Amino acid sequence: MKDMPLTVRRSIELLGIALLGALLVIGNDIIMPVIMAFFITIVLLPIYRFLIKYKFPEIAAIILPILLLAILLGLIVWFFSAQIGILVEDFPDIKKNVSSHLNSISAWISSISDFSTKEQVKFINDKSNDLLGMAGKAASGAAVTLSSVFVFMGLLPIYIYLMLFYKDILLRFVFMWFKTDHHPRVKEAIFETEAIIKNYLVGLLIQVTYMTILLGGILLLIGIKHALLIGVIFAILNLIPYVGALIGNIIGVMLTLTSSTELWPVITVLGVIAAVQFLDNNILMPRIVGSKVKINALFAILGVIIGGSIAGVSGMFLALPIIAVLKVIFDRTDTFKQWGVLLGDERPEKSPLTFASFRKKTVVPVKAGVEKTKEKE
Repeated sequence: MKDMPLTVRRSIELLGIALLGALLVIGNDIIMPVIMAFFITIVLLPIYRFLIKYKFPEIAAIILPILLLAILLGLIVWFFSAQIGILVEDFPDIKKNVSSHLNSISAWISSISDFSTKEQVKFINDKSNDLLGMAGKAASGAAVTLSSVFVFMGLLPIYIYLMLFYKDILLRFVFMWFKTDHHPRVKEAIFETEAIIKNYLVGLLIQVTYMTILLGGILLLIGIKHALLIGVIFAILNLIPYVGALIGNIIGVMLTLTSSTELWPVITVLGVIAAVQFLDNNILMPRIVGSKVKINALFAILGVIIGGSIAGVSGMFLALPIIAVLKVIFDRTDTFKQWGVLLGDERPEKSPLTFASFRKKTVVPVKAGVEKTKEKE
């Protein structure tokens, strides 16, 4: 491929990217469970190795980690559903508070415009009918989505079991793609990929735990209603880089507005979320994850958006670890090294326009990016 003209090489690379994107779009229902299972398998590997070390049968060493994972997910679902149940019990008060907020907004609109209360009610009724029609279409789509979720969750344990059982075959398959001289670099890339995925996913699990306890606990002590629900929703949404935190703030404000007619709880919730997020981004998460692979903010955001458009929430969640793994691979291949530079956060100390040495595929002095991504990558 090195003997081909530059334009041909770049065209083949871009065509490969386009075909890969098309494959992900067309087959995301098949591919995303496999990728998710692969990442979870990497996290469960230490438990598997520990059990094998102490002479557990291989089948038991595979099944026990999967059972532990299922119990953990069950506890999370139970806790979340319990908090939703508390919210449902407060529905009469929520309805009353929402009505009070709507009346206040209506009076404010009437005071600053000629839009009377009667006209506002007519406008709301018209839009409500439109929303009901949209809700009907969404409900039919939700049924399909729900069924796909059950299929997704049903396939995961099967994929995890088979990946652990056939891991040596998969590793041999990877090594057979490369010449023997390149095997040390392949082995290094495999170990670094395992470390990145493990640190990322275990770090996210720890993050969900302490964010729920910290945020929910502080709001509970202050006296905010549904504090634990706000904490767990924000902690789970915060797993989606950049976008999740914004949605979590909006939901936190909405839950607070429905449980109170005053403004101070909303300001308190926003202030506590900002403080906890600052603590998480700058102190806690960097120490927990400690990954050496940095993805620049531009491609982190693009990755989240593209992942979401291809595979929804699971695509947004998996975007950063996939990009981090790709960067590890690109950095170790001469053909694709420039793509690793493009994804990374290591800026040259001087402009490549001025210094020719900064235009080559060699290690160059770098400086930290102006805008660092969260240390999850």
